Amino acid sequence: MSRAAYVTSGRYAPPAARRELVAVSADGARLHVEEHGEEGAPAVVLAHGWTCSTAFWAAQIRELAKDHRVIAYDQRGHGRSPAASRYGTDALADDLVAVLGSTLAPGERAVVAGHSMGGMTIMAAAGRPEFAEHAAAALLCSTGSARLVAEALVVPLRPGRVRTRITGAVLGARAPLGPVTPVAKRVLKYATMGPGSAPDKVEACARIVHACPTGVRYAWSEVLAGLDLEANLAALTVPTAVIGGKNDRLTPIVHARGLAAAMPHCVGLTELTGMGHMTPIEAPEAVTNAVRELTVHLPNPKNPKNPANPANELKEKTP
Repeated sequence: MSRAAYVTSGRYAPPAARRELVAVSADGARLHVEEHGEEGAPAVVLAHGWTCSTAFWAAQIRELAKDHRVIAYDQRGHGRSPAASRYGTDALADDLVAVLGSTLAPGERAVVAGHSMGGMTIMAAAGRPEFAEHAAAALLCSTGSARLVAEALVVPLRPGRVRTRITGAVLGARAPLGPVTPVAKRVLKYATMGPGSAPDKVEACARIVHACPTGVRYAWSEVLAGLDLEANLAALTVPTAVIGGKNDRLTPIVHARGLAAAMPHCVGLTELTGMGHMTPIEAPEAVTNAVRELTVHLPNPKNPKNPANPANELKEKTP
């Protein structure tokens, strides 16, 4: 997808990458990958959500690239990654592993952050040895591990079969979204953002979401409707923070609270008042700060007090 579809000015316009490359997943799917910031700086990997792209992380990339190497990629079928023949949680894990292997040296570790389906990607990959090799810490942002359709609040009805059925039909609609119109922006704002979201944030989100191909949107909607990654949470043993919006209708805050309670090494739960599902755009500073706080777990030879530095472990164990 050409970046012409996105906003072209302001903090939500996608920044130019220092380097672009293609990562090849286990089934041959090709993934567009971008690197920002200085080569050799501590690494951060960003995985976006359903119907989004690397453009969704524009605000985080700009800030974090000042002192980190920021790696962002388009999930299969999104942005500039071509559509594929296989969609599912195994594909999400395969793709993240492929990106980590293509951008990080053997043994090099990064903070891995995922929004929505990107958070589900981290959960899906948690048990993979490649994830253990490369992930120093993780951020799960506006996401859930199961019961997504049943607990969504997009349809203003009481919980039950009727609401679940209607919600599934709405989120899994095959109809194209069409152009970004004032009506389309109002609908998107209601479904995915907090009531106080500024027009520039709504505009940026709408352009990103509407750029997602209809077939890809539908294929992933079917995966998300049947999602169940709760058994994977025990494998997510790296320090992991959780962040969510209290006005999130797609993955209500109950999901964030459940994740924080279930994970073996949760290092914090942040609940953002007034924010919806699109937290990296709605609350860019809060999400950027959540990533920054996790970088303490990255090896840093310039910080002798950093326990994540393997050299420090050696010194501490040496008589």
